[in-house]
Amino acid sequence: MPKAKFYVVWKGRRTGIFTTWEECSAQVSGFNGAEYKAFDSRAAAEAALRARYEDYKGKRTTQEAPARRTNTRPVADSYCVDASCTGNPGAMEYHGVHTTTRREIFHQGPFENGTNNIGEFLAIVHALALFKQRGWKQPLYTDSATALTWVKKKKCKTRLAPNEKNAPIFERIARAEAWLRDNAYETQLLKWDTEAWGEIPADYGRK
Repeated sequence: MPKAKFYVVWKGRRTGIFTTWEECSAQVSGFNGAEYKAFDSRAAAEAALRARYEDYKGKRTTQEAPARRTNTRPVADSYCVDASCTGNPGAMEYHGVHTTTRREIFHQGPFENGTNNIGEFLAIVHALALFKQRGWKQPLYTDSATALTWVKKKKCKTRLAPNEKNAPIFERIARAEAWLRDNAYETQLLKWDTEAWGEIPADYGRK
């Protein structure tokens, strides 16, 4: 059995001690300036909660990474995004769908001379802006760890060189980065567990 963890949230949607990563993630994912840490014992977590996040920032507080839950299922009432690129670079498009019904909520492209990672990044930001505009509270899944990192850093770290063909893509990248800088969002951004759940429902099925 994986070793129990206790997650302290000093700053998030709710604060306190949580006993699963899913509970902790619900409080901190997509929350601007979230402050949280995992501990190996409740006593250590309770002591940390009475102290300041700064006292623990950058310090190792557990013996191993949070245990991965393989017996969970994706949230039924949620949305997911994915991108497709024929070639690298090549014709790129992206869309978002409801996780259970697979109803498409937006679609963009195809655009010339793009990459899959760029499409995944743009899809997430497009969904975040749409959710905020419509007041949607459901979680958002992506299967791209790279795109999640880019969104967190508010920067599309592509190595693709801009040119005349992909100018529309780089215009969208600039708008997406500006949106991330100028907007806070409450949407939970979650990583789709392909190994446990199969392909993400937004997958284009072109592999």
